[in-house]
Amino acid sequence: MHNHQPAPNPFEQLGIEAPLLSALKKIGFEQPSEIQSALIPPALAGRDILGQARTGTGKTAAFGLPALQRIDPNGRLQAICLTPTRELAVQVVAEIRRLAADTEFHIVPVYGGQKVQTQVHLLGRKTQFVVGTPGRVLDLLNRRVLNFDDIKIAILDEVDRMLDIGFRDDIKRILDRIRSPHQTIFVSATIEEEINRLARRFMNDPAEIDVSRDELTVEEVDQYYCSVEPYDKYRLLRILLKEEDPQLGIVFTNTKAGARKLAKKLHADGIDAKEIHGDLVQSRREKVMDRFRRHKIKLLVATDLAARGLDVSAITHIINYDIPLDAEVYVHRIGRTARMGARGKAISFITNEQGKQITQIEVLINKIIEERTYDGFVSRPPREDFAAPPKHQQVSRFDSPVSTPEDGSTPIKAPPKTLGSKFRTRRSRRL
Repeated sequence: MHNHQPAPNPFEQLGIEAPLLSALKKIGFEQPSEIQSALIPPALAGRDILGQARTGTGKTAAFGLPALQRIDPNGRLQAICLTPTRELAVQVVAEIRRLAADTEFHIVPVYGGQKVQTQVHLLGRKTQFVVGTPGRVLDLLNRRVLNFDDIKIAILDEVDRMLDIGFRDDIKRILDRIRSPHQTIFVSATIEEEINRLARRFMNDPAEIDVSRDELTVEEVDQYYCSVEPYDKYRLLRILLKEEDPQLGIVFTNTKAGARKLAKKLHADGIDAKEIHGDLVQSRREKVMDRFRRHKIKLLVATDLAARGLDVSAITHIINYDIPLDAEVYVHRIGRTARMGARGKAISFITNEQGKQITQIEVLINKIIEERTYDGFVSRPPREDFAAPPKHQQVSRFDSPVSTPEDGSTPIKAPPKTLGSKFRTRRSRRL
């Protein structure tokens, strides 16, 4: 007679205890991700850690679970986590609150763009865990609203981006204010020399963990490009959205004005797309992001700054309406999809002059990006970096492009672009 023992809980084997295990069960976390398996045991042992992992690999739980297990729900502030952006601070708090659902911990986000008084009020209750942007954390420290006397754990999430944005000095000031014996955890997608210098200054014999792999783009992202003339991008986007029907997607533009204009056109055509960029007030950004996370909005039109640290699971499509000028920005963009092992799709619109940019991206990610075509949309000839058409086939830049209606009727010649049309009066331009 066989005595069937229940299978051991993989998180319990890593050292995680109840009630965190019950919260993990409710969330549906059954198997730890690679970063969780590597980071949780040394974190529970109290070691300083320098961890390298891509966004979307489960790193919030990797540092959140040990932190929650090592602090006292009856104590004062014991854990501080710094993030590069407001959006990421809100997301990290939401995730840690889910993990702490069966505990008495009070976890609070602090960031710029929200009234200081509101955050002081939230911190008024006994708070054990604070997640915030460096500027606001430093501000609250200087106001003596935050007290670091009992800090046991200092976490820096996405350190590389914090340095990119210019938080170097703020980070040093904050870490210098922690006088009690404590554990320091850095998590970053890349570990540059500057991060190593910070680690040497603020860490004691850190465990170095790298699960980032050599590939810059996750294998689960199917990457394509579509050939398109600049004036025809919107028509291609409409056809693509109809055919792909993304469950949750982000359309990237390179400018705030571009995001505004595109979101307005989509909305006018009955597509519930919301813009998110630096000019939106913080409360509006939070409202849009909250609706997007809850799948109340299917499509975001975003700029890169607004999308930094945007950590939403279940994003199925990334559309580069404007290809970024920097190849590394492309990697950040498409990293928003294919989270935690799910598949995702990244589609980039490439105009005739942008062959060089897509080639630079391919060199960086060491992968050929395939061309994708859609029924009902006729693209231009292949990319210019493959071969230029013979001279007798080349179209003069003063010729009018021709678009063929989908019903097969007589092709319509687009109006020629002239210098004069650019400088028409505002009144006539609005007609």
